[in-house]
Amino acid sequence: MLKKFLSAVLPAIFLSATGYAQQADLDEGRVIAFSCLGCHGIPFQTNVYPTYFVPKIKGQSAGYIESALRAYRDGSRMHATMQAQANTLSDEDIQNVAAYFAALGEDAS
Repeated sequence: MLKKFLSAVLPAIFLSATGYAQQADLDEGRVIAFSCLGCHGIPFQTNVYPTYFVPKIKGQSAGYIESALRAYRDGSRMHATMQAQANTLSDEDIQNVAAYFAALGEDAS
C-alpha cells in the first residue's frame, strides 16, 4: 500500500502550482475550499480520533493536494472524514480546490 501511495504522490509533489492555476478555476476552488477550512483553516486544530494535528494545506503544491484527494476518493489513502469529503468531488473540483490552496501561498490567512 505504501508503494502505491508513494507512486501516486511523489510525482505530483514536483508539479508546479502555476501550471494548475492556469488550467483551474480558482473562484470555483475558493467555493469548494470553504468547507475544507472548517478543519484545515483552524490553527492547531486536532482530529478527534486518533488525536493528531490537522495538516495545514495553504501553500501546499497543487499536485500534492490533487494526489491526496484522489487517493482519499479511491480509498487508497485512509481517513473516514477525508474519504467522505473527497467522494463528493469531481476530477475538475479536485483540480480547482488544489490550485486554489496552492495559489494562497504558505503565509496566507
